[in-house]
Amino acid sequence: MKFTLQATDEQSKARAGVMETAHGTIETPIFMPVGTAGTVKAVHQHELADDIKAQIILGNTYHLYLRPGLDVLQRVGGLHRFNGWDKPILTDSGGYQVYSLTEVRKIKEEGVTFRSHIDGSKHLFTPENVMDTQRIIGADIVMAFDECTPYPCDYRYAKQSLDMTHRWLKRCCDRFDNTEPLYGFEQTLFPIVQGSVYRDLRERSAETVASFGREGNAIGGLSVGEPADEMYAMTEVVCEILPPEKPRYLMGVGTPVNILENIALGIDMFDCVMPTRNARNGMLFTWQGIINIKNKKWEADFAPIDADSDLLVDRVYSKAYLRHLIRSREILGAQIASLHNLHFYIRLVKEARARIMAGDFLEWKNRMVKQLDERL
Repeated sequence: MKFTLQATDEQSKARAGVMETAHGTIETPIFMPVGTAGTVKAVHQHELADDIKAQIILGNTYHLYLRPGLDVLQRVGGLHRFNGWDKPILTDSGGYQVYSLTEVRKIKEEGVTFRSHIDGSKHLFTPENVMDTQRIIGADIVMAFDECTPYPCDYRYAKQSLDMTHRWLKRCCDRFDNTEPLYGFEQTLFPIVQGSVYRDLRERSAETVASFGREGNAIGGLSVGEPADEMYAMTEVVCEILPPEKPRYLMGVGTPVNILENIALGIDMFDCVMPTRNARNGMLFTWQGIINIKNKKWEADFAPIDADSDLLVDRVYSKAYLRHLIRSREILGAQIASLHNLHFYIRLVKEARARIMAGDFLEWKNRMVKQLDERL
């Protein structure tokens, strides 16, 4: 993977760049739709590519390992061939999913034992076999195996967890560097900065991660319940240390406002389930603010969902019709709302990129964060 920094905003730390991978070029800042089990929920791959214009999507190691399973993925030649997506893919290592299985997992130095949420079967993830699993999945960018600490988290536990995550990172890198890709294209490993909301731990983790000299770096353990100000403070601390010539990925973030504020701090890559998960529950993100389409005020609003959008469903369907579909729990409602939200997120980072290149990002960002948080 190659990353080229093209512009930096003079009034903030926002950056615009280009990442080159085996499956295509990614313009940053970028938002990556989440395709946990090999699919972005309610959205076809051709819609992602042609209508939403997504440049990269995510898969999740934990979910793909359990179903369809590694044998199926290896026999077909990896996730790209399995799901028909021919652009870049990033895989989360499964660390966050294991973190969320509090009642059915046990963390130790070897790795994490856990029980499947599907059938209760027992499994072990280690830094080594997670690297092997991501080789089999065949993502362009793979993540190191880490422990995502909860919030709140006491200092002692955060420190112990961080030390183990760094030891696991060494094992991940050793295994990754001593194995070969399986499908004829190169893969890239990103380490993950942890440390909860403790400045000294975040600084030490960022320094440790930077010392491994990988092609890109990630920041984890944020957007797990901490106040937004804490998230921004930790992001700023870490971005001061991570090398500027490499892409920075803030995992699991977030709202449109979160994304703009973190772009201003120097983040290049984002992912979040929010656009699709909230869409299925009737929440739409727009340039004017947030719409709960289930509210009665939209019952007889026959105007397009977004007349200014270049997305077909935004112009063809009305708010009233979408409200009817969502309230009736029709599958089409989830599809339309998901397409709308993903398109909005991709347009948001594309516009941020254009503003960085033009040199007026900060003024635009400050204006937009007030607008985007409004409840309509």
